[in-house]
Order: sequence, then structure tokens, then C-alpha cells
Amino acid sequence: MRVAVIDGQGGGIGKHIVDQLRKRMPDLEILALGTNALATGAMLKAGATEGASGEAAICYNANRVDIIAGSLAIATVHGLLGEITPNIAGAISSSSALKLLIPIQRNNMIVTGTTRMPLPHHVEQLVDEVEKRL
Repeated sequence: MRVAVIDGQGGGIGKHIVDQLRKRMPDLEILALGTNALATGAMLKAGATEGASGEAAICYNANRVDIIAGSLAIATVHGLLGEITPNIAGAISSSSALKLLIPIQRNNMIVTGTTRMPLPHHVEQLVDEVEKRL
């Protein structure tokens, strides 16, 4: 199984996801896809198997993984303070991969039906879902 963790800005959320995935599933193939080199680097330092940066890398790999993980913003045009281009959002949304997205409350978007909780708890739920599919 191949999991893509997608993040931007400083890669903080992606880094946390990669770290927890690696701790629970040491042999899991994790592809770090950052909108920029800083985000990709943070995820690689956290234990991603390999990484790539930029719109082309994200669009190219979105349909070459089994699971895409990140915040809800990665599937939203202009998410992550504008780092998510329409092409990136489209590639993620149309990918046949399972999307496991953390509902970060930003950009006047509230996802109803979810429990508001600290980020580490959301990441734990995401990792549980990945582990169920191994």
C-alpha cells in the first residue's frame, strides 16, 4: 500500500501525519508531496519514504497512490493560503485514491457532523483508518 501525505506552508500537519504513520506502520510506503520544498522536507525528516514538491509532482502522483492524507484544505481551490491551485485540487478530488482529510476549520468553512478536537486526535483517527486498510 502506498500513502501520499500532502501538505504545504511549513509542512506541520503533514509532518505530524507522517510521524504517526511511521510509528504505527514502520514498513508503510509514504510519499511526501509538498506544495513547496519546505513542506516536503519536513515530511521527509518525519520519516516519509520519498518526497516531491510542487504542482506537477502532486498532480502526477495523485492517481498513483492508494490513499491521500492531509487536511481538508488540500482539496479546496486556493486552500493553504493560496498554495492549492485549481489543478492540485482537481487532481486530488478526481483521484481514485481514498482521501482521508482532517477537517481544519479555516477559510470560512465549517464541516458539520465532525467533532471539533485537537489536531493530534484527528491525526490518530486518520492513522487508524490507514491501519484498517492494510
